[in-house]
Amino acid sequence: MSQSIERAKARRITGNIFKGSVGNLIEWYDWYVYSAFAVYFSAEFFPKGDPTSQLLNTAAIFAVGFLMRPIGSLLMGRYADRHGRRAALTLSITVMAGGSLIIACTPSYSTIGVLAPIILVLARLLQGLSLGGEYGTSATYLSEMAGSGRRGFYSSFQYVTLVAGQMVALGVQIILQQILSEPDMKSWGWRIPFVIGAMGALAVLWLRRTMDESEQFSKMGSESRANAGTVRALMKHPKAVLTVVGLTLGGTVAFYTYTTYLQKFMVNTVGLHKEVVSWINFIALLVFVVLQPLAGMLSDRIGRRPLLISFGILGTLLTVPLFLIMEQTKNPIVAFLLMMAGLIIVTGYTSINAIVKAELFPTEIRALGVGLPYALTVAVFGGTAEFIALWLKSIGAESLFYFYVAACIALSFITYWRMDESSKVSHIEAELGAENTLAVREPSSRHS
Repeated sequence: MSQSIERAKARRITGNIFKGSVGNLIEWYDWYVYSAFAVYFSAEFFPKGDPTSQLLNTAAIFAVGFLMRPIGSLLMGRYADRHGRRAALTLSITVMAGGSLIIACTPSYSTIGVLAPIILVLARLLQGLSLGGEYGTSATYLSEMAGSGRRGFYSSFQYVTLVAGQMVALGVQIILQQILSEPDMKSWGWRIPFVIGAMGALAVLWLRRTMDESEQFSKMGSESRANAGTVRALMKHPKAVLTVVGLTLGGTVAFYTYTTYLQKFMVNTVGLHKEVVSWINFIALLVFVVLQPLAGMLSDRIGRRPLLISFGILGTLLTVPLFLIMEQTKNPIVAFLLMMAGLIIVTGYTSINAIVKAELFPTEIRALGVGLPYALTVAVFGGTAEFIALWLKSIGAESLFYFYVAACIALSFITYWRMDESSKVSHIEAELGAENTLAVREPSSRHS
């Protein structure tokens, strides 16, 4: 009987993890579709003229959406800690669906004039708000829903779905490019992926409404609920907040360097053809996705800290050599292997960063604590990585960027070295342990 109960519980956990993860995938798909299709829709939202200026305008709006992520983390994190993870995740996907649908339906500049870019900005602000709230709440939900001893494995799906969303956006682009002509893509075809994103978000909305609330939130006491999700309560944990910043700094710079920027580096610096680079990136990211749950599973066995330290040491020592070697190669296979080496290194961070951060905070401020320091650090360091790289290249000092990335990872390594093993001092496990102890003591006290 107990085995059947355990199997039913495991199926329920898996179902909830799936519902949370597929929503995360759709959120990131909607986010990446904008940049993937900007080359097609930029002329629709801005006055006719220089295509470069039109792209710069859409890029600026992309950056504005990026800056909204900390605000989304603050608002949605507070909401999740006060009203529940399920409620916040449902709200987040609703906002993202609205943003995508607005972009898909907005008339062109030639039809409504200056209102077109204004509406585009507002829609992108909604998407940035949604995505900012999604990270912390999703990481919290996945970490809380997973059973003890499996939290590293299940929480690793945070980055599985993040990268998968990027790959799905790329896949939709490739398919539409094969079906539609370039004039059709620029005229109306670019709207299709936004419609797909909005419809996908609505489907996920239904799924998320059927999710279970996490046990930790459901059992939160009245005293904790009174202070839940407040910045004042968060500031009572300054060490944990600074640890999240230190954890994230090197990780986010490395992630955006080895994914987003490396694609441009292979084209502009190495000189490989765009089509070849697209395939290198697609295959490398596919392998990267597979690595995440494997590394998460490993962290459940040996702890989180060894993986973080491995990323810190290898990233600090090997980033500069990897880029210097790639500069000199013209062989696509060598370029792929070098990119893969970088992604293997950064897996030590990406696979477990969600669970490590979640284990640092008590239930009443966990979503806010995971999301807000992370979003601020990503906005300052992750969001600027590509700009710094391109600026240094423009002044003939691109190699300084390699040292900049290595230095950021080295700073995070100091955090990894000084921090405790989060799985051993986990607030999640401690809270569940206290509840179990109370449950054992109560019957005996009544009996006496």
